[in-house]
Amino acid sequence: MNRRREARVGILFALPWILGFGIFLLYPILASLYYSFTNYSILRAPKWIGVSNYQELVGDKVFIQSMGNTLYYLIGAVPLGSVGAIGLAMLLNTKVKGIAFYRTLFYLPSLVPMVALGTLFMWVFNGDYGLLNSVLREMHISPPNWMGDPSWAKWTLIMISTWGCGQAMVIYLAALQDVPVSLYEAAELDGARLWQKTRNVTLPMISPVILFNVLMGMIGALQVFAVPYVMFPGGAPARSTYFFTSYLYDNAFQYQRMGYASAIGWVMFVITLTLTLISLKVSDRHVHYERS
Repeated sequence: MNRRREARVGILFALPWILGFGIFLLYPILASLYYSFTNYSILRAPKWIGVSNYQELVGDKVFIQSMGNTLYYLIGAVPLGSVGAIGLAMLLNTKVKGIAFYRTLFYLPSLVPMVALGTLFMWVFNGDYGLLNSVLREMHISPPNWMGDPSWAKWTLIMISTWGCGQAMVIYLAALQDVPVSLYEAAELDGARLWQKTRNVTLPMISPVILFNVLMGMIGALQVFAVPYVMFPGGAPARSTYFFTSYLYDNAFQYQRMGYASAIGWVMFVITLTLTLISLKVSDRHVHYERS
């Protein structure tokens, strides 16, 4: 088989992927970039308006508030989820009877669909008849109005975000099992205690995995949508739970402002890319790669 024929066969095998990538990924990306510079409402043809959508975003108080809410959620949810996932993985990395059952038990909650999760936690965090407040009252503790108080609403969502840390836990667990036992033995010979072994052996050895999970968690936090949409319609109370994605969705499908929604999406992309690049730059000094 000559090289030209080999190339044709190779392209033929790759053609389904090329078509799928072009139709379902590349075209929507380029189309949204074009629509972000237009006045487009689906029902009418897009009309070119230059950077007007982006100029409007600069002075849009609702957009600024949604961006602040999203960054607040990110700063709370990502560290909390990371610490929770690492802690669970370290507990489940021990050799005790029935460990496979416990690993499955802690992973299962991450499989619950987001809408079902939101519905479930509406019952748990309800200020009047919620399960959590009933328990707190039994303990003679005055409970907060989790879903009705703006100062507690975002923290309610941040606490709920730890429900899905099972996926990250599985990745941490795999990384922990790859840490050489000889490093722990050497640390014990030097008199290291549990915290010293964790700080000087475990965390450096799994630092690439920590970086990966933090980046994935950060991207996920910027895209949070389903649970707040179910639990807090319209970003209630007082738009304290109104996120980037909520504002994008409302502009696209309620206000029929596809061009403006596309501009919000591209601003979100730029912020996500910037935070990712900053994280990668900062990680150079703290992430240990075995080959290096």
